[in-house]
Amino acid sequence: MKTLSRLAIAGMAVALTHSAVAADDAETLFGGTFGANVKFATDYVFRGESETNDGQIPAVQGSITWSHPSGFYAGFFGSTNKFASAPDISAVVGPYIGKTGTIGATDIGYNVMLFDYEYPGANKYNYTELYMYAWKQFGDFNLKFEVTPTLNDWFGVEGWKGINYAVHPKMALPYGVTLDGSYGYQQLDGTGAQGWHHWNLGVSKKFVGLTFDLRYHDTDITSSHKVYGSPAGLKIFDQRVVFAVSKSF
Repeated sequence: MKTLSRLAIAGMAVALTHSAVAADDAETLFGGTFGANVKFATDYVFRGESETNDGQIPAVQGSITWSHPSGFYAGFFGSTNKFASAPDISAVVGPYIGKTGTIGATDIGYNVMLFDYEYPGANKYNYTELYMYAWKQFGDFNLKFEVTPTLNDWFGVEGWKGINYAVHPKMALPYGVTLDGSYGYQQLDGTGAQGWHHWNLGVSKKFVGLTFDLRYHDTDITSSHKVYGSPAGLKIFDQRVVFAVSKSF
């Protein structure tokens, strides 16, 4: 079942590619258009945590998004997943819906998105988050702020609630290189829960139609930290460098 789930995610990524190409020649749907993205990476890191059990399997990801000129959008995401503490998880998928635009007559942008994390064959872990971003451009520099609360039990653990606070700076460098990163705090409340700081820094560049990204991830988690109620999960919070190749359509 796990192998089939991972193959399904890989197949979905290929299918999304063909769907996006086909969408170029198709009429718009309800006034909106479709776009897609596929990514292959050495790991899938989410707020400092390896979602592939310390990179034991590659991250194969895909998404397809319908976008309307008004700023409304909706889509679907999928990725390979692996956790030693939750062996029944082999993939994560998620529908999402949101709205992006600018605040009044200002040049401050915003994006509000509802994302539902779903784990095929392991529904007890499902949960939902509300992403809220605001950003401003200063020449070649962009500064984005994030506040993302969970709307139900975090990762399906009864009584656990979380809010992720983060800042995401980005700078355009010469030769088409982008330097960007983030620094955040995942607040997590509930019996056996404890929050953590997480950060990453990386460079990316588009070349021959692909985007190449090299990124360092780390957290402040130590052996005394409560990670899912047990220090056994610490290895998925180690320092790590991730290489990824992606393409948008």
